[in-house]
Amino acid sequence: MAISISGFSYVRNGFDYGVPFLESIRSILPICDEMVIAVGDSSDGTREAILNLNDSRVKVIDTVWDMDLRKGGQVFAQQANIAHDATSGSWAFHLQADEVIHEDGLPLIKQAIEREHNSSEVDGFILPFLHFWSDYQHVRNSRRVHPYEVRIFKNSKLVRSYRDSQGFRKYRSAEGYATGADKGVKLRVKKIDTPIYHYNGVRLPERMRTKIDSMAFHYGFDSTGSSDAPDAIFHYVDRVEKFLGRHPATMNELLAAYPYIFNHDRSKAYWKFKDRLLQPIEDVLGVRFGEYRNYNLLK
Repeated sequence: MAISISGFSYVRNGFDYGVPFLESIRSILPICDEMVIAVGDSSDGTREAILNLNDSRVKVIDTVWDMDLRKGGQVFAQQANIAHDATSGSWAFHLQADEVIHEDGLPLIKQAIEREHNSSEVDGFILPFLHFWSDYQHVRNSRRVHPYEVRIFKNSKLVRSYRDSQGFRKYRSAEGYATGADKGVKLRVKKIDTPIYHYNGVRLPERMRTKIDSMAFHYGFDSTGSSDAPDAIFHYVDRVEKFLGRHPATMNELLAAYPYIFNHDRSKAYWKFKDRLLQPIEDVLGVRFGEYRNYNLLK
C-alpha cells in the first residue's frame, strides 16, 4: 500500500485568539498529500486567510461549534474528529492551531513513517513538545507541562480524539466512543525526536486574558476576571528557561513583529506543594514521577 499523509487541524477565530494557525498549516504542508482543517464559525477572517493560501492540498470543512459540548473541552475533540473523518491518507498527522513543526524535522518524520509503514506493532508516533511562554525566547519546563503527545498515527476512523483532543485512542466502534461505553485502547507508539513548537502561551498580555476567558468558557467554567496588570499571568508561571534554538521558518514574520519582552519575576512564581517537592528530584534523576501517558511506548 502506497504511503500518503493527511494533515488535519481545527480552528475558530484564529486571529482574534492570536494563534499561528497559518504558520502551523504551512509548516506541515511539505510532507502532506492533503491538509484538512475544520474551520469553525469565525468572524475575524480566519476562513478567508486559509483559502488565500491558494494550495490545492488544503481542504476546508465548515463547522458550527456546539456550545452544549463545553464540559471538559469536548468541542475540541469534536472538531478534531470532524477534520480527521475527512482525511484519506494512510497516515494522519494532527497539528493544533498553536502548534508548528520545524522544517528540519520534516525529513525525520517522513523517514519514521516510511520505516514503520508495514509494521504490525506500531500504531503511530509521539513527538516532544517545546512549550513557549509569554514570548518566543522562553520555554516553560516544569513537570506541569506534558513532554510528549501522540500526533501521528496510521489512519483509521476508529482512532478518535481522546478527551479534549490532546491525544488519541483506538475504539472498537463509533457508537462505543460516542456513548462513552468504550474507553478506548492506547496507541502503541515510537518516539520521533522532532519537537512540536507549542505557542499556546505566547500572546500579547491582553490577548492572554482573552485566551484564559475563552478556555474557561469552552471547558464549562465561569471566568471571574482579574484586576491584575495584563501581564501578571505570565509571572505566575512556575518555571521557564531561555530558548537558545531556532524557530521554524514559517514563524519568522510573527517573531519579528512581536513587541513584548518577558522578564520573569520569580518572586511571583506559583508552585503546588507536590511540584515544588518533586521538581528538584526529577531534575537530578531525569525522570518524572506519576507522569500521565495516553499511549504505550515501544522500544
